[in-house]
Amino acid sequence: MKLSKQTIFFFLVLVAVSTFVKFICAPQINLSGFTAVIAVSLFSGLAIQDKKLAFLLPLVTLFLSDVLLQGLYAANIFPFAGFYSGQITNYILFTGLTLTGIAFKKYRAAGVVSAAITGPTVFFLLSNFIVWKTQAGILGYNKDVSGLWQSYGFGLPFYRNSLISTFIFLPLFIAVYNRIRYGKLSLAQ
Repeated sequence: MKLSKQTIFFFLVLVAVSTFVKFICAPQINLSGFTAVIAVSLFSGLAIQDKKLAFLLPLVTLFLSDVLLQGLYAANIFPFAGFYSGQITNYILFTGLTLTGIAFKKYRAAGVVSAAITGPTVFFLLSNFIVWKTQAGILGYNKDVSGLWQSYGFGLPFYRNSLISTFIFLPLFIAVYNRIRYGKLSLAQ
């Protein structure tokens, strides 16, 4: 796939939006989970025809936003590091969200809505399971089913915010991308 200057610019905007949203929302506990990165991953699977680029875009977006936040953290402008232990798990989960987008690609607008529900739900279920499985004792969760339910219960505000942000950013990203690539502002190609 040959990328136009407009498409490359759009991809850089995705990085900027993802970083800005993380910068504003992540430090505020009531906004935690409000992210553009889930939408970038789903968008990549839904809208980008080139499979390599579809998987690469969310990883590059996530990595570049983490680099920028790490720099801001080093300059004492951001409260936590962009890079942290166990982060590779998030990169794997976001790659899986690209697969989710690919799975719903043929369903057009219904696929966008389905992906916007499925993506954050799968991310919530898997990420909270992983946190419970690997850090139950550290976080005070029991290492049994009740601890897992506790992990999911504490994660519900993050889940809500990820659903809201995905429903905002995913259609927006697809519509703008289609406007740039195909000259029409729509959810379908």
